[in-house]
Amino acid sequence: MNALNAWAPLEIRPSDIGAPATPEGLVAHLDGLGDGLAPLLTEHKALVFRDFQVPADGLDPVMDRLLPRRLAYVNGNSPRTKVGSNVYTSTEYPPEFTISMHNELSYASSWPTRLMFYCDVAPRTGGATPVVDAQLWLESLDDEVREAYRDGVRYTQNLHDGKGLGKSWQDTFETDDRDRVDAYLKEAGSEWSWRPDGSVRVSTVRPATLRHPVTGTEVWFNQSDQWHPAALGDETAKALAQIMAPEELPQSVTFADGRPIPDDHVIQVRDRGLDNAVDVDWHVGDLLLIDNILVAHGRRSFTGPRRVLVAMTD
Repeated sequence: MNALNAWAPLEIRPSDIGAPATPEGLVAHLDGLGDGLAPLLTEHKALVFRDFQVPADGLDPVMDRLLPRRLAYVNGNSPRTKVGSNVYTSTEYPPEFTISMHNELSYASSWPTRLMFYCDVAPRTGGATPVVDAQLWLESLDDEVREAYRDGVRYTQNLHDGKGLGKSWQDTFETDDRDRVDAYLKEAGSEWSWRPDGSVRVSTVRPATLRHPVTGTEVWFNQSDQWHPAALGDETAKALAQIMAPEELPQSVTFADGRPIPDDHVIQVRDRGLDNAVDVDWHVGDLLLIDNILVAHGRRSFTGPRRVLVAMTD
């Protein structure tokens, strides 16, 4: 954690609240909070519930209280598997790689307000979920970088029809109905075109920052570093450049007016997010609840099996 960043998620254990170390104890505590959960989360930005021994098959009563209306992961770009009623593996990105900081679905026209993570299987080593105060992330960037992003960014996706690099449009939108995809993209304000091979190209302009609806705090809120080839590493970027043009990549990003985003800008964004992050280490049964606007999250590399589930709500 950056020495200047004193923020960390609020940890809540049974002994802190005088509750039994059981799932029922956590549910009773959340029932007691009632409408107080929302302001508590806004105040602390992220909450970690530890030692309540919540089993994977006992998640629903807890999620019903933490996430009033669970959302499907529509328009998501991370590889994951649906394992329940709008419950997913958090990611299936290879374990040797760190996933940089991001606010979930910040590239979309709508996004979840809350995310809940649950540890089903803890890794042997590593595998923490880093979280960063998104206001601090914004303030940590050089003035030149913040100014460059002032007018927002343009995200471009090339979604195949079942075979190719990246995700298919069927997986991305959780449907095989083109009309439903058209309706979603129209409502999102995207530009799109279907191709003869069944793939679809989607382009969407989104802001680079956002203000929280309750606090008014301005935060960094885009995924330009994750969508930019420079963030893939030199060797991977070079290999991709040899087989396809930038505009044909599964996903890419420019400034809103189409100008390229300099490599050093996205590297600064990526690194300062990670540098200012606080690691949430996992033990089986732990839960992490975050405000998806005030806090960005990622994943550290790990060894051994790791299974962290995620669900979200608006």
